[in-house]
Amino acid sequence: MSETITLNFGLEEGDFHMQHIKRTEPFERTNHYHGTYEIYYLLHGQRAYFIKDCSYLIVPGDLLFINKLDVHKTSDVGLPGHERIVINFSDLFIGLDYPLFHPFLFAAFHHPIHVFRLKLQDQIFVQSIFNKLACELKEKASGFELYIKLLLVELLLFAKRCTEKYTTDVSEHISPQHRKISEIVRYINIHFQESLSLDHLSKYFFMSPYYISRAFKEVTGFSFVEYLNTTRIREAQRLLQESKQKIIDIAAAVGIENVSHFGRTFKQLTGMSPLQYRKMKR
Repeated sequence: MSETITLNFGLEEGDFHMQHIKRTEPFERTNHYHGTYEIYYLLHGQRAYFIKDCSYLIVPGDLLFINKLDVHKTSDVGLPGHERIVINFSDLFIGLDYPLFHPFLFAAFHHPIHVFRLKLQDQIFVQSIFNKLACELKEKASGFELYIKLLLVELLLFAKRCTEKYTTDVSEHISPQHRKISEIVRYINIHFQESLSLDHLSKYFFMSPYYISRAFKEVTGFSFVEYLNTTRIREAQRLLQESKQKIIDIAAAVGIENVSHFGRTFKQLTGMSPLQYRKMKR
């Protein structure tokens, strides 16, 4: 059997999701993003991980924190096969009304370092929390929902301290190509409101449009246009949820002047119109 699922609780876009899976065959998770926070812990194998605008070589004992709406992609490195644990949770799960809520619990998701390479003692501590979570989710004893939140808060508090203790970025670009594409992604993330094209990037980075197009797809999993549209729509989602701007103004703010094109692109990526999205979030 190429895939063994030890635990699979909840949905990735739900309030709380935890999955423990072991794979023995090649596996690649295509580029994606979601409205939940993600915690990823590698137990066995090696993975290449592209998060937001950085590429990482992930080894056992690495703990990753991926902010909501950050684009990410994982793929094989070296021999196929890996074992990992993933947790996703929403803003509602530990929200403002939760007694133990504090903004610093989310520090790791906003930190410039996405990956913490844990020392053995910290690996043992983190795995003990994962083991307790798995036990609660399997047995579902009375009050297990409350205990899950307490354990998650403990993990997030540990992560906050990691941002203070682990100060070295462990990003390891797999190749010079990854490094260059990361630079281009950062540029797009800053300038997505402007009129961008492959020709513009070609002149700015002194690279041929063909090379950028091919390398961009290989590293990120997106074509240039797909990534640009995704970046714009992610920002539009934020503005629809957090502001009272008109939809036509939001389209212009994210770099799409034609409101009809904005509506089509938004629905293609989210499955609903901008107005439907705003109503749903409110």
